[in-house]
Amino acid sequence: MNRRDLLKTAACLSVLPASVRAQAPAFKRVRPGEPGWPTEAKWQELNKAVGGQLTAVRSPLEACKGADAATCDAIFKQFKNPYFIRDNVALTQTTGWAEAWTSQPSAYAVDARNSADVAAAVNFARENKLRLAVRGGGHSYQGTSNAPDSLLIRTRPMDSIEMHDAFVAKGCSDAPLPAVSLGSGNIWLKAYAAVTKTGRYVQGGGCCTVGVAGLIQSGGFGSFSKNFGMAAASLLEAEIVTADGEIRIANNCTNRDLFWALKGGGGGSFGVVTRITLKTHPLPNFLGGAFGNIKASSPEAYKRLIAQFMAFYRDKLFNPNWGESVRFRRDNVLDIEMVFQGLDMATAQATWKPFIDWVSASPNDYAWTTPLMAIAAPAHFFWDAAFLKQNIPTAIRSDDRPGAPADAIYWAGNVGEAGWYLHNYESAWLPQSLIDSANQAKLVDALYEASRKWSLQLHFNKGLAGAPPEAIAAARDTATNPAVLDAFALAIVSASGAPAFAGIAGHEPDLAKAKIEAAAVSASLAEVTKLAPDNGAYVSESSYFQKGWQSAYWGSNYGRLRVVKQKYDPDGLFFVHNGVGSDDWSPDGFTRRA
Repeated sequence: MNRRDLLKTAACLSVLPASVRAQAPAFKRVRPGEPGWPTEAKWQELNKAVGGQLTAVRSPLEACKGADAATCDAIFKQFKNPYFIRDNVALTQTTGWAEAWTSQPSAYAVDARNSADVAAAVNFARENKLRLAVRGGGHSYQGTSNAPDSLLIRTRPMDSIEMHDAFVAKGCSDAPLPAVSLGSGNIWLKAYAAVTKTGRYVQGGGCCTVGVAGLIQSGGFGSFSKNFGMAAASLLEAEIVTADGEIRIANNCTNRDLFWALKGGGGGSFGVVTRITLKTHPLPNFLGGAFGNIKASSPEAYKRLIAQFMAFYRDKLFNPNWGESVRFRRDNVLDIEMVFQGLDMATAQATWKPFIDWVSASPNDYAWTTPLMAIAAPAHFFWDAAFLKQNIPTAIRSDDRPGAPADAIYWAGNVGEAGWYLHNYESAWLPQSLIDSANQAKLVDALYEASRKWSLQLHFNKGLAGAPPEAIAAARDTATNPAVLDAFALAIVSASGAPAFAGIAGHEPDLAKAKIEAAAVSASLAEVTKLAPDNGAYVSESSYFQKGWQSAYWGSNYGRLRVVKQKYDPDGLFFVHNGVGSDDWSPDGFTRRA
């Protein structure tokens, strides 16, 4: 934390109520079998209150106990299908993190159809001192989508989509805006498909199966955030059930403090969001991508390639048209996975020609293992399942289960994330000063040295430097660490293994390998963060063991977030790992520190 952020945080903390600044009394939630755990009769009362939507959770992995290997292998094969995971209340899209957490099912779950069902579940958890978990898309890398011995609220049934030609938030008198209201059970594929059919665009996440509400609460970046800004900055209104069971509207005129906290303050910390309304944007004429891989013949040639690409990025791609990422690999390969908006195919190809020519001019040093290809299509086809299946089938995968909907697709590039078991995952925002010509040599050295330890990615769309002024201004009014405003990219280093669970033969995590890879990930990112110490990390894509997470995720905004937490959830009903106020609780969220 730098001196300015430290002073701002101290100022905010000084206005916290005495009940927050003083030590809170010890408090313990109950587990199954302990005194106070609800009787069967009480559970049936909750079931009646939620219209029969309560279930006792059973994991499909129970079938692995005593089963032959082939039966268990078939279940684990399904873990590479994110729709299989999404459909099962016991599962999450990440199966665990080495020496941190393992995906474990709740004791009971409510498939909430509306905010009234959510309120009934929240009241039940509060009155019976239960651990409460909330799951939308279930993509949390840090395990916040699950908790053992808990009551789970799953928002999936709330999947309504409503377009607005002229939306005005409740209690406001602002000029009407085109917008879309999304039930929190939606995933971004459905949202994009619905909105783009109307000739509009909504800024959400890049992964098709991520839940809409969780992304907004984490701040939210998508492939085209370099132009349209953070997803949270487009929030116009939210419906949320708070810890007292009240169904509240939060916008810039009603519950303004809560509204601000929901824009990047972290999912699951302030309540259960049941609906969000986001402003929409004019749909660009074209969306597209540029993909390729270059192999350098030597470490020296690879370092020159890094220097050339970063100069090319600064001069040609550092603008609102371009987003997504490149990967600097340990085997001296540069992976290019960029996207663009607002450019036709000819313009995109012309943009890359100088870089392609530079590579091709040194055939002894460089070889295209995959020749760079820039393609574009009318923007309304970008999330159209039928179009993608027919024209770009290699870019997607489909839910291959019998009877699956035809539009249940996901990007092929996200297959590795389905069910993965994380060994480590770290990130850091990099300030735009690092791509100035005066600093290029230092940046190139750092990227090269990082790539010797482990492969490293730069996600350009997850830094707002180079975005339009209005996108940066809107992001400034969110709870996300202000470092994002001046970042040209988010550096990400990660390592993972196949879906894994301890105790299941043939599918147990390789903890020895995980330990080695986790250390390599940390060493790789450390080479880059030497240039930008304490510049913050992205809450949704960061280390489970993030040091100084309060400052890293929210910078000078953390004190203000604590004030909002105390107002709407003074007893800490909503607990997530490294969430606002979680430092008051034991790591498992069951015992409040005295």
